[in-house]
Order: sequence, then structure tokens, then C-alpha cells
Amino acid sequence: MQHLDISVVRQACIWLVQQPVWLCTVLNTYGSSPRSPGALMVATADRRFCGSLSGGCVEEDFLQRIAQGEYQQASQIVRYGEGGLEPGIALPCGGLLDILVEYLPATPGNVEYLEKMHQALNGHFALEKCLTLPEPCRHLEVKEFADMTQVARDGQQVTLHIAAAPRLLIAGLSSVALYCAEFASALGFEVLVCENRPEVLENFAAQLKADITLLKQFPANYLEQHPCHANTAIVALTHDPRMDDLTMMEAVNTPAFYIGAMGSQKNSARRLERLEKLAELSTSELQRIHAPIGLPLGSKTPAEIALAVMADIVKRKNEARG
Repeated sequence: MQHLDISVVRQACIWLVQQPVWLCTVLNTYGSSPRSPGALMVATADRRFCGSLSGGCVEEDFLQRIAQGEYQQASQIVRYGEGGLEPGIALPCGGLLDILVEYLPATPGNVEYLEKMHQALNGHFALEKCLTLPEPCRHLEVKEFADMTQVARDGQQVTLHIAAAPRLLIAGLSSVALYCAEFASALGFEVLVCENRPEVLENFAAQLKADITLLKQFPANYLEQHPCHANTAIVALTHDPRMDDLTMMEAVNTPAFYIGAMGSQKNSARRLERLEKLAELSTSELQRIHAPIGLPLGSKTPAEIALAVMADIVKRKNEARG
């Protein structure tokens, strides 16, 4: 599930106060389908919608069917693509798309249902959501945190494990950090940037896009005071040992799935040596730190380095998903 999907549930809560909504969740994709399992869209009978199912391929048909009075069961599955329930709509490269469609009338119980999902997507906890077609969801239980949204289907039973979207915490602003933030945002990450150096803020802060959160705080202090969830990547990209080393010291105390610091082979070896001797980090803690950071792409420019960093983060995230 992507960070932008949080806005889908937020908008659904707003609309549901006055009118019914259709909450759509991508369950399965086959072949080349633009949206991954767990992706969300919400729609109303007057053809308003937030989010997407396929990046634009099927939305118009879906909204038209809602306006015509279809999908009135509490839950149903719709398939788009060749051989599916809606064969007239072709997806790129012959892909198939299975969508869970939940019809939610405007009731206080359904508002509470969506608000609980919203809290989970914000990282407060994880949820197990189970329903049996064509019934409404009667099981929404807080569970141990998992590092992504998981989807399973067994006959008429659908189970979703709902958790926060991936988060990237960038310790310190730099040219590389700017590109990392932009790439991560485009990939659906929630992006937080910690920076408290006045001269750096003056040079770089205005270049951050509006959907990126700037925290004017020393990164190590932020990590000490604010626990992160397991779907978090923490990267230090400044070449400033005072900032990068202290960030690594705090990062190893978190459940983050990726921790890394920018630097050459020689500088990275020195950093790990400092962390071992001065911070007394254990071998297992040091092994969690990717230094040098990123995939070995032979990167030279800030954009190429950021690409290598984000490629490695996405690789590790997807490996965890299996």
C-alpha cells in the first residue's frame, strides 16, 4: 500500500458522513497491471473518486457502473481484463485485475470502520481485516505489525493485513537527499527529512516538494524521541560524521528494515570502525548498516547516487515481501 492511499481513506471518511461510498481494494494482479495488491480507490454515486485502480484504464467504466446502480452488495469481487467479468476493458500487456468492492452506506459504524483503517495506515497499529463475500466486514482486529499490506483469498473469504505505507526518513539535506526524497515520493513512500542546520536549510529547504515533511530537528534526537515502524528506511546522506554517525547509532535501535549511510569504501570502513569502538555497536548492529549505501551502479552524479540508494531500498523491501 502506498502513502498516497492514506488520502483515499481520509476522503472516504469525509464523503461517508453524507452519502454512501464504494471502497475498492486491488486484490490480485496478473501480468502487467499498473497497481499493486492493497492499492485503494474510493468512489461515490455522483462519479467523484479518489485514488485509482489501474492508473486510468478502468476507472471510467467502474464509475459508470456505480452510477447505473451496480455493486450494491456489501462486498463483491470484480475482475477486469481479458477473460474477466468485464472483458471489454483491456489492461496493458493483457494483464488482469481483481478488485474487492465494498459498498458502505452512510452509518456511524462505517465511519468508525474507515477511521480505524486510517489509523492503521498512519502507522499506529496493524489490522487484520476479514470478510466473507457478499457480507460486510465483521472482523477488523488489531494485530502485530507487519511491514506491508498483505492480501489473501480462500474461496469466498478475503483477508487483508493492513499496515502503514513504506516510510523513508532522510537524516540531513544534501543534493543527493533532494533526489532521494523526490524518487521515494514518486514510489509511494512517506518521506520525512530531518535537518536542523540553519545554513543547510537556507540552501535546500525551499527545493523540497510539498508532499515531503521537513522536520527541523537533529535526526538522532528525532529517532530517540519518535519510534518508527518496521516498514521504515533510514538513510544518512550528508558526509557529516557528526550527523551521520549519531543517526546510525540511534537507527540500529529501531525496527527499520533498511539503514544506510553515504560514503566511499574507505570512509564507510572508518565510520563502521568508529561506531564499533566509540559507540560500542555489536557485530549484528553493524551488519544492519549499509555502508557504502545503495546498489553498485557506478553512480557519480547526485541523481545517480540517489537512484542507487532507492533501488537498494526497494529491492530490500520487495525481498521482505517475497
